[in-house]
Amino acid sequence: MLVEALLALAAAGGGAVVQAAGTDAWNGMRGGIARVLARGETAREQGELERLDRTRAVLETASEDEVERVRTSQAAVWQSRLEMLLEELPETQRQQAAEELQALIQQAGVAGGSQSVHNDFSGSTFEKSAVQGSGTQHNTFN
Repeated sequence: MLVEALLALAAAGGGAVVQAAGTDAWNGMRGGIARVLARGETAREQGELERLDRTRAVLETASEDEVERVRTSQAAVWQSRLEMLLEELPETQRQQAAEELQALIQQAGVAGGSQSVHNDFSGSTFEKSAVQGSGTQHNTFN
């Protein structure tokens, strides 16, 4: 795999960790990243889980003024950890780790992606009324 592709993958992984924190995607991302970094070592996996939990705590406790700086900093931390892993592994293991990381990033994107709102209306006049939601809205008028 090209060096640029590995760097981009590590950057995407670091960003995915930060984006997943506090969402439904967190548990899957947390466990997956720990497994990728531990490479089968139970004690190391536990250490990675603890690091991930600290990352989530730091992100959750950041003030409004510092949240963007903290997000950027934490993404860089995880990017660096993933870069070091990918750099240290032999080629065959590197390829496997890269595939696992790519799958985690894609899974987190689906699980933590846009929210969907569905509204059904029957016999509504919509006079001075508002329909609110975030994400993708699907409205059915009967």
